[in-house]
Amino acid sequence: MVRAQTEYVDSRVTITYVGTILKFIGVAPSFPLVVALYYGEDPLPFAAAIVVMIGIGGLLERVGGDGELGNREAFLLVSLAWVAVPLVGTVPYLVAGTGTVAAPVNALFESMSGFTTTGATVLGEISVERHGHAMLLWRQLTQWIGGMGILVLMVAILPELSVGGAQIIDQEAPGLSLEKLTPRIQETARALWRIYAGFTVLAAAVYYGLYLGGVAPNMDLYNAVAHALTTMPTGGFSPEARSVEAFSPAVQWAVMPFMLVAGTNFALFWYVLEGEPRRLIDNAEFRSYLLAVVGVGAVVSATLYAGVGIAGSTPAVGVIPGNVENALRQGLFQVIAIVTTTGYASMDVNAWDASAQTILLFAYFLGGSAGSAAGSIKIVRWVLIEKSIGRSLFTSVHPKAVKPVRLGTEPVDDGTIRDVFVFVLLFLVLFVLSTVLLYLDSFRTPEVSLSGLDAMSVAIATLGNVGPGFGVVGPMNSFLPFSDVAKLYMILLMWIGRLEVLSVLVIFTPSFWRW
Repeated sequence: MVRAQTEYVDSRVTITYVGTILKFIGVAPSFPLVVALYYGEDPLPFAAAIVVMIGIGGLLERVGGDGELGNREAFLLVSLAWVAVPLVGTVPYLVAGTGTVAAPVNALFESMSGFTTTGATVLGEISVERHGHAMLLWRQLTQWIGGMGILVLMVAILPELSVGGAQIIDQEAPGLSLEKLTPRIQETARALWRIYAGFTVLAAAVYYGLYLGGVAPNMDLYNAVAHALTTMPTGGFSPEARSVEAFSPAVQWAVMPFMLVAGTNFALFWYVLEGEPRRLIDNAEFRSYLLAVVGVGAVVSATLYAGVGIAGSTPAVGVIPGNVENALRQGLFQVIAIVTTTGYASMDVNAWDASAQTILLFAYFLGGSAGSAAGSIKIVRWVLIEKSIGRSLFTSVHPKAVKPVRLGTEPVDDGTIRDVFVFVLLFLVLFVLSTVLLYLDSFRTPEVSLSGLDAMSVAIATLGNVGPGFGVVGPMNSFLPFSDVAKLYMILLMWIGRLEVLSVLVIFTPSFWRW
């Protein structure tokens, strides 16, 4: 039962639930542990992670207190859970002690990037030979767990969270608000996870099918599962240093529809399964989402087809000017990966000149649908802003007219529109501030050389949970050269971006702690 609003925040009950969450997340390292045993690799990092997660979770349950979650406790639970889980997620990296992620700040960066499905990496060398099948699969698994949402998963499996689950999911789920699909919120959470898991299995089957069909020689079962685990959460981690560029064009074409699915509101697929496909087709946000992808993708593809926007006098690796299939594949892939914030790459966009990169930078701010695994601002907010501006222009000419803002056929209340404008304003302010701070910090680090465009891409790539940027953080590079201070700041941005700004900032206001 959700308790009534009181003068204080009961942080002890929140700590108890954080402990419970950690105990259940402690089951996750069992998967890479089994993989480690299969490949003859060291299982200790994952065994240690299981012990630490369950141990700390049990301890927090003991020191916490009994009680019921109120609205403010839900805010606090979401924020703390998204700090606690990435913190314990560093254990495999630290215990293994291999490569650049053996350093504590780097390990936390990789873990936060994984669970928030950002996809930015500090691995200096991504290879199975260096890190092992199991460790790279742990990176993939962190993204899959975080994609649909840690708290959505907990609501689905923990009866004690089901009563206050709507508040919890509402603060965690990306978008405007939770769409309750069934009478019980726990059943809604389970339905969303079933759809998410089902598409993951389908993606793995399609990828592996290409291998069996002889058109994707290096997309073996391991790679098929590993990439399915990061396609559906729009994460973008890959066991391959060159991302999806390492695979054949057939694989790149196959990945695109799954990225589009991952950026779509999963509730719409529930309606499709319930025999209401028109709910998907008629959805105004879904149509705007596809229009944005097709529009920006067409511009980028036309640019590549014409050979315009390619840095240097020779075509970039992977680009064949005048080839329709190549231009469509490379242009659409990059745009879909950025709009859905998946962060995969089928070529190195550092080979593009500033004009082409600027077009792609625009896509960083779009985001997928509300209720999807995508990050950034989200298409629905841009749709509502456009409609709100249109209403303001109309009422300026017709001041006595009553013209509601509608999303499809449904009117949107002014409170929601106000929240949209506040969110976008805060997001853009954080983006500008972060661009300046990261640009200035780069002067302290000789290994980091950022142009203004590069600095903008670093800020939006982390705040928007997109992953790669331009220049030193291009899709074939890493965030490793940045200073520890810059990495810690980007960890903060990934956390804030995943919880959509307001859910984090609200806990730093005095009124949150004392009513």
